[in-house]
Amino acid sequence: MPQDPLHDSLLSWFRAPKRPLLIIAGPCVIEQSATNDLIASTLYEACTALKLPLVFKASFDKANRSSIKSKRGLGIDRGLAELARIRDAFRVPVTTDIHDPAQASLAARSVDMLQIPAFLCRQTDLLVAAAETKIPVNVKKGQFMSPAEMKNVLDKLKEGGCDFPMLTERGTFFGYNRLVNDFIGVGDMMELGAPVCFDATHSTQLPGGGGTATAGRPERVPLLAKSAVAAGVDAIFLECHPKPSESASDAATIQPLSEIPALLRTLVAIRQAIVSHS
Repeated sequence: MPQDPLHDSLLSWFRAPKRPLLIIAGPCVIEQSATNDLIASTLYEACTALKLPLVFKASFDKANRSSIKSKRGLGIDRGLAELARIRDAFRVPVTTDIHDPAQASLAARSVDMLQIPAFLCRQTDLLVAAAETKIPVNVKKGQFMSPAEMKNVLDKLKEGGCDFPMLTERGTFFGYNRLVNDFIGVGDMMELGAPVCFDATHSTQLPGGGGTATAGRPERVPLLAKSAVAAGVDAIFLECHPKPSESASDAATIQPLSEIPALLRTLVAIRQAIVSHS
């Protein structure tokens, strides 16, 4: 992606010695334009008021749905075009996930950061292809991975030429259909040297708990987000939708858009308390 103020602002965040809390938020999968605009405008206004940097997130394809009948998204061409439109309309950096090495360079022309899904976090070819784009790469820790193993992920990104890696905690398998968050492990991951994001939404999933869909405990998202900020993470990942039950993906855990501004105000207050006593 050609250098521009939006892209440079994200790179500046990565370079900052004391990073402000970054918010990565949006719908799970790209929705209709009117819904995308409502989500983007609400997030932009809330983050601007609180002086929080924002990255808008939405997926052009959800290749890891529980059922073959589940909605997957707009596809890469239409999806990237919609993300570029949102980026231009709201002057906010955007990110999306990729599932195949061939998607990396194409996506990097339209977005400011690439996201690697948790199930694919060990795929060397995918990590290297993402790294070679030279834009930031956010890798979600596999539900089956220990925090220490994510050092290998960072090494692969470094070898591929990525100067701006990020790691995201999104829960660890605890038996069948359950995830837990290990905050000792979050601390261990923060010591690996890359910024660490906490995915409060996906951490409340009950994978496969709905049979042909993932179930969840969405009411626990605020609790986890507050705990993660108190632990000192660099970024928070939140999926939100004006009508969660109508979301094209992750309806079981996605947060009501109307509740996000109040949650962000609470997270800022926690962050300020931590910083003032550090």
